[in-house]
Amino acid sequence: GRVLVTHDRKTMPRHFSEFIASETSPGLLVIPQSLSIAAAVEELILIWSATEAEEWVNRISILPL
Repeated sequence: GRVLVTHDRKTMPRHFSEFIASETSPGLLVIPQSLSIAAAVEELILIWSATEAEEWVNRISILPL
């Protein structure tokens, strides 16, 4: 029941898309390694505070939003 957070921008979106074709997932957030830790934390806190878990089901997003 947790959103997956990754730096792997090359393969994870493809693998996640294949997975959600037949399964349900809480979601995927891709954080570029070029994004500072502070900016990534701010984005994650904003997502946590401003959205509901149901909004992220089977969704792929790349930060920053």
